[in-house]
Amino acid sequence: MSEKQKKVLWRIVASFVIFIILFVLEHAKALGHVNKWMVFLLYLIPYLVVGYDILWKAVRNISRGQVFDENFLMVIATFGAFGVSEYEEAVAVMLFYQVGELFQGYAVGKSRQSITDMMNICPEYANVEIDGVLQQVDPDDVEVGTLIVVKPGEKIPLDGVVVEGNSMIDTTALTGESVPRSAAAGDEVISGCVNGANALKVRVTKAFEDSTVSRILELVETAGSKKAKVENFITRFARYYTPVVTIAAVVLAILPPLFFGGEWSDWVQRACSFLVISCPCALVISVPMGFFGGIGAASKIGVLVKGSSYLEVLSRVTTVVFDKTGTLTKGEFKVAGLYPEGMSEQELLELAAYGEMYSNHPIALSIREAYGRATSANRLTDNEEIAGQGIHAVFDGKDLYVGNEKLMQSNRIAYQMKESGQIPGATLVFVAVGNTFAGVVAIADTIKEGAKHAILDMKRVGVESCIMLTGDRETAAKETAAQLEMDGVYAQLLPQDKVQKVEELLAARKENEYLAFVGDGINDAPVLTRADIGIAMGSLGSDAAIEAADVVLMDDDVGKIAKVVKLSRKTGRIVRQNIVFALGVKAVVLLLGAAGIANMWAAVFADVGVSVLAILNAMRTLKESGT
Repeated sequence: MSEKQKKVLWRIVASFVIFIILFVLEHAKALGHVNKWMVFLLYLIPYLVVGYDILWKAVRNISRGQVFDENFLMVIATFGAFGVSEYEEAVAVMLFYQVGELFQGYAVGKSRQSITDMMNICPEYANVEIDGVLQQVDPDDVEVGTLIVVKPGEKIPLDGVVVEGNSMIDTTALTGESVPRSAAAGDEVISGCVNGANALKVRVTKAFEDSTVSRILELVETAGSKKAKVENFITRFARYYTPVVTIAAVVLAILPPLFFGGEWSDWVQRACSFLVISCPCALVISVPMGFFGGIGAASKIGVLVKGSSYLEVLSRVTTVVFDKTGTLTKGEFKVAGLYPEGMSEQELLELAAYGEMYSNHPIALSIREAYGRATSANRLTDNEEIAGQGIHAVFDGKDLYVGNEKLMQSNRIAYQMKESGQIPGATLVFVAVGNTFAGVVAIADTIKEGAKHAILDMKRVGVESCIMLTGDRETAAKETAAQLEMDGVYAQLLPQDKVQKVEELLAARKENEYLAFVGDGINDAPVLTRADIGIAMGSLGSDAAIEAADVVLMDDDVGKIAKVVKLSRKTGRIVRQNIVFALGVKAVVLLLGAAGIANMWAAVFADVGVSVLAILNAMRTLKESGT
């Protein structure tokens, strides 16, 4: 509890004690001989002790043109109660209203806590060796390429590569996983994680503003700005609802005694109860708090949702479309087979390595790794990348083609698959030299552990269709899709083809059904943006993909998609329950209050009681882990 909340609590206690003393004295007839104005002043003491800040907020907001809010309703209602000598009710309304506000503040604080914890990942300094002395430097001042030292127990301040040392890294703050990961020379480490028992020397690879921790903090800070449709509805609803009920209360206080007779004090009291009942606190607080709690619960399991609007869309996702490489598979390519035509395996591998000499694609890297020898730039000229097909170059004076079947077909090179097609899920790289087919290099990628289970989990939480998109040949794509039990697969797609395919799937969906796309590469950014909800891999994913996505998986675990979908659906149910409950109770008690059946105490329940119950219900999202 904050200092401010503690002060409010003491005011509530002091006011309650005074109120109880006055209540007992009055009902014991001990105040019978006291002047009416003196009794008013005595009750005014606990009223002002507990409610002076509400009075001040109401006056301040009115001066700023913000007349119709809950502070205004409380002040008018309690002033009206004082006006008809209902002193006990006036104090009780303000007292219980402040109790509700205190509880609300505590609940909101709890819902923010898990996201606030994310803010604590921000490192305060980096250890840099200057003139032989280790000095603490602001991470923002550390340049790319600088060597930093991360001592045991310290947060890693910047993204980098370990150059010396061996330790275990605690990634809990980022990924929600409690199992530490090992880090040794050559391994990448990301900012925000905590180093274990041994010191590490790390070479910085990204400036602080581009680092993982900086991107996460930016996402967390802006998460609250993306409101869900239902939140925007509640905001607009309250804007019109409050003045309408205020006018209705005035009409209720004036017209009946003028035209139908009856005591003015009776109708004024009904109008005051009407105002207290109508206060929209339960909706205005519990609805956004429910979404905020859901975002907080997601962050606990290592999933960053960039706003409540995306959490709302997630709850209605029926189709999830996956990019294959790096999302469902590890993206760790290895040469699985060499199938030469008229030459040795080593000669075929050499041709492929030279063709991929300037490429940074994972497949190219795996071919050069398998070749294991240095390549000479003097042997290769006129290197040209043909989008969606492969590489054309001149090698030792001859045309060299390294790529897929389309590259062979477009250059009218006769080729054959041979036994290479027997490798399940393999990506085939076709090689030709001097317009003569030279053979096939089979590249295998392995399916991520738990990927199949993740697909099954999505089906269990209500996702109707899981579809895979890939640039791989159709045979390999179908093999991978069959192993994962996907509902559909589209192969041999260029980046622009993926956008077109997602467009087709979006057009085929039913009303109120949404499509999510999951990807990790820079070429996935357009698709992530076009889908109803884009989900990116935060650990291995590209900056562009993370920037374009609406949801980020901090440890690249696709199994968490089902968890966050389940969590979003529970959040949606809780929010809808609060709306129905709050409006239903208020509608009933408003009618009873207007009819004179419900008194001020019922009004207090309809306002404070309903708010507390709705907030308690909203807090259930905090305990949801998605499991």
